[in-house]
Amino acid sequence: MDWTALWLSLRLAGWTVALLLPVAVFAGRLLAYREFRGKGVTEALVMLPLVLPPTVFGFYLLVAFGGTSPIGQFWQAAFGHQLVFTFEGLVVASVIFNMPFAIQPAQRGFEAIPNDVREAAACCGLGPMKSLWKIELPLAWPGLMTAMVLTFAHTLGEFGIVLMLGGSIPGETKTVAIAIYDRVQAFDDRSAGIMSAVLMAISLFTITVTFWLSSRVGRRLGRAP
Repeated sequence: MDWTALWLSLRLAGWTVALLLPVAVFAGRLLAYREFRGKGVTEALVMLPLVLPPTVFGFYLLVAFGGTSPIGQFWQAAFGHQLVFTFEGLVVASVIFNMPFAIQPAQRGFEAIPNDVREAAACCGLGPMKSLWKIELPLAWPGLMTAMVLTFAHTLGEFGIVLMLGGSIPGETKTVAIAIYDRVQAFDDRSAGIMSAVLMAISLFTITVTFWLSSRVGRRLGRAP
């Protein structure tokens, strides 16, 4: 069992969820409540990673983040090292690639809130931020929880983006998915099977706990006056 690769995958998934959650709240709320020119194109761009093969998406990110690109040159000048083939590069790529898994469930969560609830909050003197914290976020919690779980689980098992943008550098970009692939290539089926079972157990545990928390929150909101 490659514990270093597993820990790296958990770190990557944790950072991705932490960075994407505020984005999901803002973008999901905007897409749920506002009508604006180009909304259809915006939603299509958000969903693009779902239909593009990970290797294709990873290739475009590799070009965009490479040493000759403006982003790559800025990163090199600011931090003294390149963005590709680093853990930071994996985090940035993972955030971009997982946007549909975070934003769409959040959008559906906000869309499920009736308009009269938000109007009642405004009539009670709650401003946009207070209404968000006290009314909308608790009601949209199941959607936000789904967004976090999908993002976390998908990041744990991501292979194509990691391979294209990070390669297989131990302790830096070699996630557990890459470690499983390397073990299969080396005909070490036992190690690959153990790591696959651990990854599946973590994913199953995460989803189970999330559904349990969501049901408890839903029952509590249902009992609220």
